Amino acid sequence: MFFRQPIRRVLFALIAGATALLHVGQQAQGAESARADSGQEYRVGPEDVLEVSVWREEGLQREVLVRPDGGISFPLAGDIQVAGLTVSEVQQRLTSNIRRYIPDAVVTVSVRQVHGYRIYVLGKVNAPGPYAVGRYLDVIQALTLAGGLTPFASESGIKVIRRTGAENQVFDFDYSAIKKGKDLSQNILLRSGDVVVVP
Repeated sequence: MFFRQPIRRVLFALIAGATALLHVGQQAQGAESARADSGQEYRVGPEDVLEVSVWREEGLQREVLVRPDGGISFPLAGDIQVAGLTVSEVQQRLTSNIRRYIPDAVVTVSVRQVHGYRIYVLGKVNAPGPYAVGRYLDVIQALTLAGGLTPFASESGIKVIRRTGAENQVFDFDYSAIKKGKDLSQNILLRSGDVVVVP
């Protein structure tokens, strides 16, 4: 009888600890799964809103808007180009610049609002126009977002136009083949600024 109560407490503590560890493991697994599903890390774009804070520096905590030229301005860090970078890369650049003045600075960066990833769907779809979304889309997902094809659309003549520097790349997309489960490799992941044209 003397040992029963302490043993119960120890067993309860062990069970609670194991449950907590299991929960943490499930959360980590969920985060890994989400990253795998996205296919790649989000890259910051113009018009995104970033939240930047420096630990123990109340004056260095604010939201910053990524300008159309892809840059941001932040105290002590100056003007930095961030468009096309991942959040961790933006954090590294800010940390490097701020540590010139605060050697032990710990900088945190997060995306507050996503506006930089924008695609365009034009032509014979039910809801043509620009789409700003918070995750990467492939061609099928973009067409679905635009309400699907109209009855008069050319399923085999769809094009994806991508501007790379001063040049345009054109990718063919045959929707009729996709419906049959063929040539699935053409269902590419769209980049910000890509235009899907449905004749």
